Amino acid sequence: MDKTFYITTPIYYVNDKPHIGHASTTVWADVQARYQRMTGRKTFFLTGLDEHGLKIQQAAEKRGLTPQAHCDEMAAHFQNLWKELQISNDDFVRTTQDRHKKIVGDFLNVLQAKGAIYKKKYSGWYSKSAEQFVTEKEMVDGKFPAHLGEVIELEEENYFFKMSEHQAWLLKYIQDHPDWIQPANRRNEVIGWLQRPLDDLCISRPKARLAWGIPIPFDPEYVTYVWVDALVNYISVVGYGTDRFSAFWPAEFHLIAKDILMTHAVYWPTMLHATGIEMPQRMLAHGWWLFGREKMSKSLGNVVDPRDYIARFGADAVRYFICRELQLSTDTDFTEERFLQRFNADLANDLGNLANRSLSMIQRYREGVVPKFGDKAPSDDEMVETARTTLADYHRHMQAIAYGPALESIWKLISRANRYVDENAPWKLAKDPTLSARLDSVLRVLAETTACVVSLISPFMPSIAKNLEEQLGEACLPAEIFTKMGDAPLHALRDGAKIGKPSPLFPRQTAEKK
Repeated sequence: MDKTFYITTPIYYVNDKPHIGHASTTVWADVQARYQRMTGRKTFFLTGLDEHGLKIQQAAEKRGLTPQAHCDEMAAHFQNLWKELQISNDDFVRTTQDRHKKIVGDFLNVLQAKGAIYKKKYSGWYSKSAEQFVTEKEMVDGKFPAHLGEVIELEEENYFFKMSEHQAWLLKYIQDHPDWIQPANRRNEVIGWLQRPLDDLCISRPKARLAWGIPIPFDPEYVTYVWVDALVNYISVVGYGTDRFSAFWPAEFHLIAKDILMTHAVYWPTMLHATGIEMPQRMLAHGWWLFGREKMSKSLGNVVDPRDYIARFGADAVRYFICRELQLSTDTDFTEERFLQRFNADLANDLGNLANRSLSMIQRYREGVVPKFGDKAPSDDEMVETARTTLADYHRHMQAIAYGPALESIWKLISRANRYVDENAPWKLAKDPTLSARLDSVLRVLAETTACVVSLISPFMPSIAKNLEEQLGEACLPAEIFTKMGDAPLHALRDGAKIGKPSPLFPRQTAEKK
């Protein structure tokens, strides 16, 4: 069975509705899944929800609902937003599903059979909001960091995974595989953690304190720690324990935000190693969105709702902004001013202007029929070379999930094409019948460049790409363009084919009055 390109997002906690952070990681994964499908690779894209744990139980109690009713309502919010954002996931896991709960039990049984789990009484500090035990090593100036919320002293008996036994192996694995965790500053952060003593991981909670979770299979008086439950989703959906598992695993990419790096880069690989499962190939941890240079937080009231921007600008513009602006190695400030600048300059002026005037001139001067190449000029060769360079850069960046640079490469082609229009002035060529063959070449180059751009932006802006495909009409076979753009990147269209009706893509926007 051929290996499938397998990409995941984290599964999102459903204590509240989705925000721009959830949307961003999911859009990043969706862009890569669409790109891989365009290259002809069989692809499986998984996202979903983490529906167990104390915070879910408390959120449900606060609303007067059962935990399952709360999760069902929140799941609808996520699924509806994914539809609005045109997310093309192949599956949507919920940790309350029986298919997932069974695999969690199987996975814990394997760990137990391998002697990787033991039971002991533990006394220490416990973070209620993070739902995990913490140590005094995490204190800063004698206090626990604010993100841990209320930290209490707690004594109870629990099951523990022998995570510390795998510390030396994990440190060596990361050092031997420098690209396994990206970007480099996140990798260095994990190495820093692993150079200090690593505690064993508490993987259970007494049912008397927390009932909303998956029971420990060998002791029903306990439920599974929510992070163990959540991480197993990456293997539960793709058939862990069955013959089909090898067709999906290992995953090519786990996409996460930097705040869950510890669980993914330490908890998950050590559990996999203990059970003898191969490591995922790469883990990318992107930075946070900031608002006014502060981390977005519901308590601060500065969380951006992506639906507000979808309603104003459209899903494609939101997807474009996320991929163009959000950084891997650093945090990024989210401002409406920056969004407007990208929308008006990049989308309305650059992309929209190129597409509209290119196709409009074919309608005006050639009755909507794509002409054959006629008399050529050096600027035509420059356009071809720009397209060739763009394609090489684009593929390199896309395969590394470096979306900002990938989009920059596309926009270099768009900018060069807009200059090409000004340099060749088709409106002047149209006035001189002796220059008709030259006009044919200029219009053909513009049509080919537009088709090339359509193909390249398709993973980022699927609706706009589809709109432009319709405007290109029968001249364009989108599925073929991507595979034809090799050594001759501007020779993919059909001679004499008729284009559709051009229409504006991005009307300019202004800031809303507050």
